[in-house]
Amino acid sequence: MLGKDEIRQILQARFSGDLHKKMSEIPHPCDLKECYKAAERIKRAIERDERIVVVGDYDVDGVVSSAIVADFLSLMGAEFSVRIPNRFTDGYGLSEEIIGELRGTDLILTVDNGITANEAAKLAKKHKIDLVITDHHMPGAVLPDAFAIVNPKQPGCTFPNVEICGAQVAWYLVGALKDVCGVNLDMTKYLDLLSVAIVADMMELRGMNRVLVRSGLRQMNKLRRPCFEAIRCFLGKRNFDFEDISFLIAPLINSAGRMDDATISYKFLRARNFTEANFLFEKIKEFNDSRKAEERALFDELLARVDERDRVLVLWGEGWHEGVLGIVASRVSKQFNKPCIVFSIDGERAKGSARSVEKFDILELIGEGSELLLGFGGHKGAAGVSMLTSNLEAFRQKMNSAKALCELSEARFYEGLLGEIDMHALDGELLALLDEFEPYGQKNPRPLFQICDAFVVGVKPLGREGKHIKIALKKGDAFAEVIFFNFDYMPQMGELLSLVVSVSRNVWAGQESVQVLVKEILCSE
Repeated sequence: MLGKDEIRQILQARFSGDLHKKMSEIPHPCDLKECYKAAERIKRAIERDERIVVVGDYDVDGVVSSAIVADFLSLMGAEFSVRIPNRFTDGYGLSEEIIGELRGTDLILTVDNGITANEAAKLAKKHKIDLVITDHHMPGAVLPDAFAIVNPKQPGCTFPNVEICGAQVAWYLVGALKDVCGVNLDMTKYLDLLSVAIVADMMELRGMNRVLVRSGLRQMNKLRRPCFEAIRCFLGKRNFDFEDISFLIAPLINSAGRMDDATISYKFLRARNFTEANFLFEKIKEFNDSRKAEERALFDELLARVDERDRVLVLWGEGWHEGVLGIVASRVSKQFNKPCIVFSIDGERAKGSARSVEKFDILELIGEGSELLLGFGGHKGAAGVSMLTSNLEAFRQKMNSAKALCELSEARFYEGLLGEIDMHALDGELLALLDEFEPYGQKNPRPLFQICDAFVVGVKPLGREGKHIKIALKKGDAFAEVIFFNFDYMPQMGELLSLVVSVSRNVWAGQESVQVLVKEILCSE
């Protein structure tokens, strides 16, 4: 049974192999292949007043990348513009259409995209446009023909942390630019923005990434950047904590790109004062409210369509909002503990988002049906897919008969489950201990605990609609109250329960308390 000392030892062991544990230990720009080559070309463009265009991406990582690079170019008085593709009219990344639009440009700099833009690179060369690509996605077999490519995953790059996001690559490029341009610039001024991109892009929160996010949160609460001040005032918070980044800040910034145009979020991040930031934030709140409404409506519709006999849930419909497909696929996947792929049909084509469960590799699964697809890409946990509408049913059948399913467990696996906890340990001291090992996320999951064979001594409904309950538990001389949101089982007085729980901080009317949340009731007697 786990006490606080055992919990501390388990959590400390997670970071024993980390290469970088403080800012002074993180890699340098010279560790990124062609980073200084790219910086020298950008410096030359600045000095010659050449026309520079930064091409970003519509998610949080791409918007933050664009904002960081734009801040430096503004500082240098460069002639530049930022082009963030629209999810609905442009699609993802640097395309031939965008190159055609940018004819007459001297230098195009991509951030968080471009590593597979081979055809666009050819067209840029034809139009005598120098192309510098900065990206973190997996390269194809053939790299684009660009002036310089900065990507830790490209062949020959010796950067020690390959799992960094696009904004980190852009930050390193700015670090190289600072050197070659001889500018006195404090690179920590960008850490607040960088922390949001790292968390939003689901990077591993170990080593360098953990160091940057921890430093970034301190900067966020210290610098009071206008965009974050607008969010903080709206939420009525004195300071942000780590969970605010993933559950509040990132979704808000992402909402403009999901529902309309991410350029609004880019302008929001670069707002010069609180008045400007608040004006843009009003628009972002509207997008976020629309996103939530679309998400709720589609989720309810999907629940009615699920065939629980399928091991992989493949669902589709006409005109579903592309901006919320991934979010809803994730919710359905968690609800049924099964991989889920959701498609929106637009005439003869269908575009989809896939989400996995636990450690199951959904990209490998989708690859088994590649002959039915127009294209797909992503990683083990999430992917994007496109195909002809006529192939949807065949794809559903293929997914449910795929060889990869032999690796899919029907049992629910809880990453971060440390073991059975002594109920006496569920107190404020445990909360303080857990705080030491934040931020939690990829490769550093929030600790979960088992409570085994505890007697139910009270059950109380919570909320106006009675969808939640508070359960009072007793084991020996230990007592605890746990909250079960959206409960799917009603315990009875005197019943013996075993549970999986998480421990978090609840703040109400300025008072903090320990909150124990039920993830699942494992068994009862």
